Amino acid sequence: MLKVGVDLRRRLAVVISSALMLVVGTATAGAVPHDVDPPQPGLPPLVWQSCGERLEAFQCATAQVPTDHDDPAAGTTTIALTRLPATAPDQRIGSLFLNFGGPGGPGVDLLHLLGGELLHPSVRARFDVVAFDPRAVGRSDPATCFRDAEQERAFIRTLPAFPVEPAEEARFTASAAVLGTACTVLSGSRIAAASTANVARDLDLLREAVGDEALTYLGYSYGTFLGATYAALFPDRVRALVLDGTVLPQDWVGEGDDRVLGWRLGQHVAAEQAYGEFLRLCELAGPEGCALAALGDPGEVVEGLLARLRAEPAVFPIGDGTTNELGYDDAVSLIFLSMYAPQAWGALAATLASLAPQPATPKPPTPQAGEPGPDPRAIGDLLRRLGLIEDYPSAGGSLASLCVDTEDPVGPLGFPAQADAADREVRHFGRMRAWATLPCAFVPVVDEDAYTGPWEQSVDEPVLVIGTRFDPATPYAATAPYADLWPDARVLTVEGYGHTTFVPSTCANLAIATYLVDLQARDGAICRQDVTPFAPLPQELDPERAVPQLLPVGPLG
Repeated sequence: MLKVGVDLRRRLAVVISSALMLVVGTATAGAVPHDVDPPQPGLPPLVWQSCGERLEAFQCATAQVPTDHDDPAAGTTTIALTRLPATAPDQRIGSLFLNFGGPGGPGVDLLHLLGGELLHPSVRARFDVVAFDPRAVGRSDPATCFRDAEQERAFIRTLPAFPVEPAEEARFTASAAVLGTACTVLSGSRIAAASTANVARDLDLLREAVGDEALTYLGYSYGTFLGATYAALFPDRVRALVLDGTVLPQDWVGEGDDRVLGWRLGQHVAAEQAYGEFLRLCELAGPEGCALAALGDPGEVVEGLLARLRAEPAVFPIGDGTTNELGYDDAVSLIFLSMYAPQAWGALAATLASLAPQPATPKPPTPQAGEPGPDPRAIGDLLRRLGLIEDYPSAGGSLASLCVDTEDPVGPLGFPAQADAADREVRHFGRMRAWATLPCAFVPVVDEDAYTGPWEQSVDEPVLVIGTRFDPATPYAATAPYADLWPDARVLTVEGYGHTTFVPSTCANLAIATYLVDLQARDGAICRQDVTPFAPLPQELDPERAVPQLLPVGPLG
């Protein structure tokens, strides 16, 4: 893996961790209460406690919210929260709620990973910074798909990143059926209440619980869909919204669009644009700055490599005496994920340059699809009550809101044709993104409380909308149409690369702080990044890099 400095490592981790879903751990139980927020109507008081060793700066709590907001007496769902108290409490404005994206990104662990370094000191001084795991995610009654985390990891290791040939498509579809069916069997009742609209309703209760009259919110990527949903449901309860890396809500829900989500979001086009910049800047950096440039034209070198990997995967050492296999699907996924963080572009170039075709290692057999059974929701709930399955951070957290929020226009048998069409639009990335949501075709669960529009907003307060020019996951082309949904949107463009302002920009951080603290933002502002692609990293890179194991959903926001 990359060996980088602490700050860069934290930012790199948060850029892709919601997609890889590797953040694990639980808060320390039984800690002495640190603070108690005053009780608010509809929600018990939040009891803030220690989060455990090495997390002394944080406080943790749980909230019980109605599983069905239309029927609060029908039961509750646990929501896990953490907060960093304001550093200047005598000047405190309120709480700043964060959503790091996903769907399925665990807010608690990611805030613990990042600490207060993500935000400008003036924001840290004036706000309690609060992150939470949305319902069905992480520590918040997670939607799990296997008996325990180890069983899920073992299953995920058998999956390709995406299918390429027709025979692979059939096996991939069977595996997606296994995953979707397993999630439905074990967590159908949790998925059925996991819509983003219900997350927004939870967020409104949490806002009340911390004593804020109106919401102050910073949402990244998928978090901009949550922000748009909250504002549509509660337009009079908004103080300030920072919406960074925009997801067009109409594209997300997809009503009336005959394309699958991974195609209609346009990520394949945005990824190709970012990848084009990777190749251009690599050539400019030359052999001294970019290993691919030492082998010839970077684009031709990578295309040749991808063609060889499509015929025969490469096997290479990973530094501990063992080997790993990298096929075409892995390489395309590695390139796509690396576009999230220009800090990693030099390492990506070194990895691609070092690969050579070798005999392939056979892949483990793919499990075959099973049947969901007569009453899948009852099965999962019963097994939990009997202690036969565990709660753990799971791929199901990513699928939960995704599957009940978004429209699947084709069913499982329609994905190959959609992937072929997307591949004709954009080589490599089109096929990869088109397959991303296939497991949802095997999750026949509906959340009746999901919100699907209209999306024209009526919020009176100005909102700050941010787009990064070469963002592979949330296309910059969506920034202006997203801003047009709001009566008063102030657009900030980050001239740079990667996914959202997780890629450091002192200028953007100051603009966000000025808006959050003073409610002032200039429309049409432009910021640069602090990162220069292919610049040396703070620490020496390990030349061997393990292939990332992707979840079948892949990063969406």
